[in-house]
Amino acid sequence: MASVVEPTVGSNHSLMKLHFMQFAAGGCAGFVEVSLMHPLDLVKTRFQVQRGPDDPNRYTSLADCFKKMYRNEGALSFYKGILPPLMAETPKRAVKFFTFERYKDMFSSVKALPDSSILFLAGLCSGLTEGVIINPFEVVKVKLQTDRHAFKETGSTLATAREIIKTDGFGRRGLNKGLPATLGRHGVFNMFYFGFYHNVRDLIPQAETHSLEIGRKLLIGFVSGTLASCINIPFDVAKSRIQGPQPVPGEIKYRTCFATIATVYREEGYLALYKGLLPKILRLGPGGAIMLLVNEYAFKWMKENL
Repeated sequence: MASVVEPTVGSNHSLMKLHFMQFAAGGCAGFVEVSLMHPLDLVKTRFQVQRGPDDPNRYTSLADCFKKMYRNEGALSFYKGILPPLMAETPKRAVKFFTFERYKDMFSSVKALPDSSILFLAGLCSGLTEGVIINPFEVVKVKLQTDRHAFKETGSTLATAREIIKTDGFGRRGLNKGLPATLGRHGVFNMFYFGFYHNVRDLIPQAETHSLEIGRKLLIGFVSGTLASCINIPFDVAKSRIQGPQPVPGEIKYRTCFATIATVYREEGYLALYKGLLPKILRLGPGGAIMLLVNEYAFKWMKENL
């Protein structure tokens, strides 16, 4: 039997440093992406909580939503609910990229798995991990985003969180409301986001110049984010319906993930499961590309300078 080589203090220190840099690079990617793309996430949520032509607050188009929000709620309304994702997205994206690398290493030890499958499986597991961590922040964010009062009249993030805890607690009606839908949303998204990006990136030859190489990665990242958004949006719609305001106050209509998807399909049709797709793609297409690029170059900078 081969002897086991004990890890040295130096190797442990290098491994910890590598893990820290992976975590920090993912955090940088999340912070940059949220800061740039949050207004489109808010508009996406507004569309997803609409319930049909009888909704008195209905938006008819993306432009109509921006116009009405600006007129009725003010310019700062586009950043309603940004604090929860800023507080959450930095560690969330750190977890996203860090756990993807860890799961990738774990699945790589299974020799029967092809490399392409390892990337998809690692993405799925990283998304499930991310979903568990992010869900309480999502509950607070959705409540703030669906508040149609003027920005100055909207409660603070902390006050909203306290209200949710006081009224419904930490369980499936409180801060963990809609957890299965969040798991579905993030698991499916990360599976295709990472799986597609890394498989296609390795298939397409590198560009000859630095600027063209950045363009190549941005394009693959954009397609990855767009594809993942198109596939996971039914879970996103279900999550918004469960976590958002119910049609009749005090009466819970949307309770579980798949039952909500079935209800939306039955009452509003197939296309209702894709509400908010345009602002979602406008956010997570370029946003997905930005995250992958910022993560890669932030990690590269840290390796060279720290």
